[in-house]
Amino acid sequence: MKILFIHQNFPGQYKHLAPALAAAGHQCVALTLRVKEPATWNGVRVLPYQIKRQQGQGIHPWVTDFDTKVIRAEACFHAAMHLRDSGFTPDIIVGHHGWGETMFLRDVWPKARIGLYCELYHLANEEHLGFDPEFQSDSTTLDALRIRMKNLNNLVHLQVADAGISPTQFQAGTFPPEWRQKIEVIHDGIDTDLVTANPEVRFALPNGSEVTRRDEVITFVNRNLEPYRGYHIFMRALPRLLRERPNAKVLIVGGDDVSYGARPPKGQTWKQIFIDEVRGQIPTPNWERVHFLGKIPYDQFIKLLQVSRVHLYLTYPFVLSWSLFEAMSAEAAIVASDTGPLKEAIRDGENGMLVDFFDGDGLVEKCCALLEDAEMRRNFGQAARKHIVQNYDLRSQCLPRQMQWVDHLAGLEPQPIRD
Repeated sequence: MKILFIHQNFPGQYKHLAPALAAAGHQCVALTLRVKEPATWNGVRVLPYQIKRQQGQGIHPWVTDFDTKVIRAEACFHAAMHLRDSGFTPDIIVGHHGWGETMFLRDVWPKARIGLYCELYHLANEEHLGFDPEFQSDSTTLDALRIRMKNLNNLVHLQVADAGISPTQFQAGTFPPEWRQKIEVIHDGIDTDLVTANPEVRFALPNGSEVTRRDEVITFVNRNLEPYRGYHIFMRALPRLLRERPNAKVLIVGGDDVSYGARPPKGQTWKQIFIDEVRGQIPTPNWERVHFLGKIPYDQFIKLLQVSRVHLYLTYPFVLSWSLFEAMSAEAAIVASDTGPLKEAIRDGENGMLVDFFDGDGLVEKCCALLEDAEMRRNFGQAARKHIVQNYDLRSQCLPRQMQWVDHLAGLEPQPIRD
């Protein structure tokens, strides 16, 4: 088959699927913003597209998000037209519609089957919009309207998608029934051969020292340090955690930007805001045991998880991070928030511990309980890895199911365009 991948940051979620399809003999092409010149990556022909139109001025703030997606969709449309005119007609198109890119591809290739990566449908109910009162605006009613408008992109894509794929039941469950009947839940997959326990691991710290499995290491990971991933809860728990564990070293991974949710006040970062909030409660000798590592290379990230004695993970009811599954695959002992996404991954008291998202004291107490009990940590870690291997292993579970999903997509009757 001829298969076209669409992802602004290709390969993204297709870093395993696209090479596997190319290796199986399919002609695979990708359109992306990530490259400036045509290239070949693992058998996939990667072609750039460029955004030339600027965002409109004076548009309503509630449709700013949709405006950026239409701009990206238009740019991808023109690249697709050029690809079509050069003689390429895909049998199937596989894309992440979250950035709008796939919006007009049915108009370019009406007979192509289109499968979309369904990451999240934005919900404005109390569980989601009102989850963290600290960061609510003055008008939750207006926020609900704004969130509803963020789904314009999802609504447009409903008549584009022939099939969908979502990595977790929680994420698939955010979509309404007319979407849900198209979506199959298949995770992107964890390379459990690569991400595994290593009792001999050594991890270098920025101060020139290093930690091993003999050290009491507590880890906390965000893509960016922000409230959506519980950074504020973790930081407010940090003074007590450092007092109660005088030998612990706390390793924090994450950038200074914002991946999800509201931005901090202009000129500030969430990272520094919460450092400033708690720093006065932490004596300097204790603060010297806290290491902010920023964003680190993946090989170092694996070592970080392998050296972790207890891994803390918090999130709003939202997309579940790969890092949690990777920590479980590395046999880390997990303390995580008792929120919707975690219920698929963590069985409280069996392969980890769950704690109320807002309960900083509970987070410290459960972390300390694990640090005091090596047998419990070992049992939780082994059970966590077993759960990942059985349900999320890349080669034995997820990639074969993704390949089957592509075959299923190829056999569908493409949706007609409805004006």
